[in-house]
Amino acid sequence: MQVTPYKDSDQQKKLQVEQMFDNIAPKYDFLNHFLSLGIDKLWRKKAIRILSTYKPADILDVATGTGDFAVAASKLKPRKITGFDISEQMLQVGRDKVKRLGLDQLIEFQKGDSEAMPFSNNSFDAITVAFGVRNFENLENGLKEFHRVLKDEGVAIILEFSKPRHFPMKQFYFFYFFRILPFIGKLVSKDGSAYSYLPESVMAFPDDQKFLSILNRVGFSRARQKRLTFGIATIYVAQK
Repeated sequence: MQVTPYKDSDQQKKLQVEQMFDNIAPKYDFLNHFLSLGIDKLWRKKAIRILSTYKPADILDVATGTGDFAVAASKLKPRKITGFDISEQMLQVGRDKVKRLGLDQLIEFQKGDSEAMPFSNNSFDAITVAFGVRNFENLENGLKEFHRVLKDEGVAIILEFSKPRHFPMKQFYFFYFFRILPFIGKLVSKDGSAYSYLPESVMAFPDDQKFLSILNRVGFSRARQKRLTFGIATIYVAQK
């Protein structure tokens, strides 16, 4: 059974995800950094450090949201970064952010469906995505699109939540994720469903070796992972 943000809605998942992120866009950055205690910034830095070894010129940041990963990637001084997302409200926050940072000539944003992207085959040297692939309605379709729009030898850097395996982090993580996080998220964002959906979607996501197998199945020839912070998150690196 597919996990969706709004249980009483009969809309398809991608439309619900769009609605959810439109709803929480004004508070998203604050909650993202507050609820992760700022660790999400360190995870992105580690992902960008891995990406730096590939020296990409053209980067596509999928599920870019408010553009945090795109901004982090700007330190690599690529030729161009395209931020792509289904939520117009999130993108608007991102546009304001990159303009404020003086990066609006480097980073551009475009709205669309990550499972049917409007880009030509072999368009990008690298794809980045942080905490986005678990929101795809059809995960394999989205990853096939990654493979299609990447140039030969191109790389996808995927940062996603995963599930800790060992005591006591496993027990603490589950308590925080299912008890504390939804309460604070609802209080601040006024959308209770969004921060209940987050842990539910993480639990449903095929992380670890299952995800590596899917990457191989859709055509990536080299896929590996690096688990972070006791397994709370994982960086997946997949090369075409």
